Amino acid sequence: MTELTGVNVLVQGGAAALVTLIVLLILRGGLVSRAVLEDVRKDRDARLAELAAERDAWREAHRQSEGARIKAQAQVGELLELSRVADHVLRSLRGEVHGDAMDSTVAAPPS
Repeated sequence: MTELTGVNVLVQGGAAALVTLIVLLILRGGLVSRAVLEDVRKDRDARLAELAAERDAWREAHRQSEGARIKAQAQVGELLELSRVADHVLRSLRGEVHGDAMDSTVAAPPS
């Protein structure tokens, strides 16, 4: 009979320890109800959706910015080429470019 009493005390102590553990987990926030868990999950999913939308907006803004930058870079290249042509034309009109038809030292017939 004494053996059964010892087992009975052990089982009761184990149950008390288990109940104490569950109460402590509830008080410390380790165990929450299903409703609280679902609310937390909904909030998390809403934040993730918001972040994904913000990420997509930034990605689209970057895409547009890169398109504008490439377009501006192409325009600058064209303007640079036109400025070189204009510079060459103006220098040849003033006679600064060697070998042009306007240069009298090169185009003059031998005397």
